[in-house]
Amino acid sequence: MTRFYAPDIESTHALPESESAHAVRVLRKRAGDEIEVVDGVGGLYICRLLTEHHKSAALEIIERRELPKVWKPEICIAVAPTKHNDRMEWLIEKAVEIGIDSFVPILTARSERKQINVERFEKIAVSAMKQSLKAVLPQIHPMTPLRDYLKSLRAGTQNFVGWCDSESERKLLAKACAPAHDTNILIGPEGDFTPEEIDACLEAGFTAVTMGDNRLRTETAALVGLDTVHIINQVFSE
Repeated sequence: MTRFYAPDIESTHALPESESAHAVRVLRKRAGDEIEVVDGVGGLYICRLLTEHHKSAALEIIERRELPKVWKPEICIAVAPTKHNDRMEWLIEKAVEIGIDSFVPILTARSERKQINVERFEKIAVSAMKQSLKAVLPQIHPMTPLRDYLKSLRAGTQNFVGWCDSESERKLLAKACAPAHDTNILIGPEGDFTPEEIDACLEAGFTAVTMGDNRLRTETAALVGLDTVHIINQVFSE
């Protein structure tokens, strides 16, 4: 069954404009057809299409189910966006498919990209949420200076920063990460963090880690880190 996203479905009983156009004009859905709708906060709705309006297709809610995320701890990845925006879009798509709670674009001294299109990133996240049959939409943050990100961290989380300096002490993420803990993974630009930025991360409670022996691109390192956390939680879950 085709799945759509309507964050205000409980109050509007309708699909938003973009989803209405997709349902009516692209997929040729007609009144009486049943569809699945998610609200982005864990609600899955079985609905019947009442109208074929391409801007606001009315719905009848037949059934509501809870569809919580399948992983327990909260996982955030914070990444300095790459020069080529399509690589960040790919990262967001794959990260949402694997499972994240929030994505924070980080502004660092050596950042190759200073601005991002949050709305575009959110659209990609919505598409990936629907495609991977989830009902919880991760939060996509605006570009955030590193110092502000470090100040925003909650107590009780385990925090890891990927660092390319092989001459300094680092741990393998797969060995440093503990299961069942809220986790933050911080990945710098391709030019790496400055020594001052690394010092600030370590002072904020981050553990410097490596993803392995291979040299990885920014977006690859972020995805490997995310998947490592998921695997550890799956293997050691009760």
